[in-house]
This record gives sequence, C-alpha cells and structure tokens, in this order.
Amino acid sequence: MSQAARRPRVGFLGTGWIGRHRMQAMVETGAIEAVAVADPDPESADLAGRIAPAAALLPDLAALLDHGLDGLVIATPSALHAEQSIAALNRGVAVFCQKPLGRSAAEARAVVEAARAADRLLAVDLSYRRTAAVEAIAQAIRGGELGRVFAVDLTFHNAYGPGKPWFFDRAQSGGGCVVDLGVHLVDLALWLLDDPAVERVGSRLFAGGQPLLPGSSEVEDYAIARLDCAGGAAVRLACSWHLHAGQDAVIEAGFYGTEGAATLRNIGGSFYDFEARLNRGTDSTRLASPPDDWGGRAAADWARALAQAPGFDRAAERLVDLSAVLDRFYAPDDRHNHPR
Repeated sequence: MSQAARRPRVGFLGTGWIGRHRMQAMVETGAIEAVAVADPDPESADLAGRIAPAAALLPDLAALLDHGLDGLVIATPSALHAEQSIAALNRGVAVFCQKPLGRSAAEARAVVEAARAADRLLAVDLSYRRTAAVEAIAQAIRGGELGRVFAVDLTFHNAYGPGKPWFFDRAQSGGGCVVDLGVHLVDLALWLLDDPAVERVGSRLFAGGQPLLPGSSEVEDYAIARLDCAGGAAVRLACSWHLHAGQDAVIEAGFYGTEGAATLRNIGGSFYDFEARLNRGTDSTRLASPPDDWGGRAAADWARALAQAPGFDRAAERLVDLSAVLDRFYAPDDRHNHPR
C-alpha cells in the first residue's frame, strides 16, 4: 500500500474562514487526506472544495460520519461542539475542535471521557500558544531566565466583537468575551506556568457598561479577573468586545519573575503580529518579531499527530481544567461579578 493511501481520511464540519484556514494548513502538511466537507452555507462549502477538489460535499455530520473518516475538524457554533465531538468519537473518529470544547466544564469532561473511551486523539485549536512570540517566552521561562514567575498580566481587547448573533446568546455560546477571548489568556497563563491548580478566582463582568447580574441571560462584553495559583503566582487578566481601544485590538502578556520578565504585545493593533521581549531592569532584548505565519500551526500539529499516533493523548485532560476555570468567572469565589 502506498504512503498516500495510508494517510488518515479527514472530514471538515463547518468551513467558514477559520475552518477553511485550518483545512488549508492541514492539507499542506501532506499528513492527511481531506476527503469530505459539510457546511450549510453552499458558498463556504464550495470555497472549501477548492482547497481539496477531491473532497465530497456532504449535507451534514451524519453523512460525514458515514464516510469512513479517521478524523473530523469541527468549526461550528459553540453550542454544537460537545455534541458533535462526542458523536464523532463514539464512531472512533479523532477530533480537532475550535474553542471552546464545551460551554461548561461538564460538557468538556464528557468529550474528554468519550475520547478516552474511544482511544482517539482529541485537541482544541488553542492557537496563540503556537506564535513564535509565545514559544520564545516559553523557552525563557522554562530555561530559568526569569527565575521564579510570581505575577502574570494578560489583556485581550477586541474593538469590534463577533459578527454572528449566536455569540450573544448565552445558551448557544456559554458566555461572552471570557469564552471567546479569555480562554486564550487563561490557557497561556496556565500552560506557561506548568498547569498549577487555581486556588481562587475573583472576577467582575460587565455588559454594556453595567455590572452583569448573576443568572443574567446577557453575555459579558468586558471582564476583569484575578487567579491565585498554587505556588503563589497571581494572574490578572482583562478581555472585552467593542472596547474603545483606539486600534483594532490590544493583546498583551507580561510574565514577571524574580530574575527578569518576558512580555508580548501586538504590533499596531494587529490580531496576528506579535513581538516578544526579555526585560531585566531597564534593559530589553527582542526575542521574536513579525513576520510569523502561526495561525494554522496547531491544526498542522494535530494532522501530523493523527498520522503518527491517533490514540488518546492525556494532554486533552487539561481541557477540562481550563473549562473549569472559565466556569468560575461566572460564579467566582469572591462573588464580585455583581454589585454589592
């Protein structure tokens, strides 16, 4: 049998801009074969078909799962992620899903348990950790250049906000800017700190400039939080939609240690261009800078992993911990998400 014939057969569910971009990244690895596409929007499905002309255009998830897949890439609305992932895993199909994996830790846990039971690869597109800037910061932290990291400051402000109505429906999205943007900040903090337990969470959530009341059906468009981690590190973060940011986006991260600091910032309001620096006192050294084509790296990594080791990867277990921390933004330990 030829090497090409042995490539995993992958289907793509949801082929909007992100879905197509991840599809392109996977196809370019040569590790997988894109064999099927399903999207309710004919234009999106047609554009995806141009990336993989031999792929079958199918009507829905059921048809995809009947197509003899080894892997499924999911880029659909958040409310569908857990159910669709579990359906695929129960058929023995590995999954690469857009974030969030579920609207709650309970949903994420159910997906991870399905992956474990099926012994199939599961990953979520937490793409920012694959930027050259974050990878340089990871090397500095793990190489001991910062000493003991005791404080982390993180920011992700989006001057626009999402363009699809379901993002603003809590039942469909699971939350607002925390689930959309804050997930990346929490992931970066915990990943770079080697996944400490989060002992305490305090948050304030706002919608339209007003404190968000517990149990509200509204979703937050501004959030600030503090996470106290085992080992003593304190994480502060802020994220938002539709903020008067003066530019398209403000994306920043600072990791402060006893021997130095590493910082990340976006360039000129860009969502894609980042610079990382190593700071000691008033001295600063550049660690990474644009250009950096990072958006599809996590997808490409999954495609290669599927070809080489398609079984369950215990790294997926941390997805439950990540979701559990996000849940605590909405029921924080200090109950500061409503006015007193």
